[in-house]
Amino acid sequence: MQQRDRSFGIQMLSVQPDTKPKGCAGCNRKIKDRYLLKALDKFWHEDCLKCACCECRLGEVGSTLYTKANLILCRRDYLRLFGATGSCAACSKLIPAFEMVMRAKDNVYHLDCFACQLCSQRFCVGDKFFLKNNLILCQTDYEDGMMKEGYAPHVR
Repeated sequence: MQQRDRSFGIQMLSVQPDTKPKGCAGCNRKIKDRYLLKALDKFWHEDCLKCACCECRLGEVGSTLYTKANLILCRRDYLRLFGATGSCAACSKLIPAFEMVMRAKDNVYHLDCFACQLCSQRFCVGDKFFLKNNLILCQTDYEDGMMKEGYAPHVR
């Protein structure tokens, strides 16, 4: 049987004083706190619903949890362990799904790889860059190439 990736919502509920205490799915003790969490159709103490990897309290980091391979995970660890990866257009190495990237048209780059592919100049916020034959170029190298080859600009 194949395990499917799933994301589930987390609800924080107030415990009503006139109701019978519910059992916690994590520790099996009665929940006598002021609040409880409802996730995976079960009830949890706030301290018991944790990520299996980093042990962060899932009720504090968002309103979604992820399950796969019998693990309950936060979004970051789910993506780190099971997220789809792409490859960097500059270095061809894999890019983990949780990593920040730069994009130019259909190309994706590691932040460190997003530089002029002729002179290795790194770009700052607001700098112009050019994409020519799937190469990222700084303005100087692009203009030098235009003078030599007469190609049309594709400013991004």
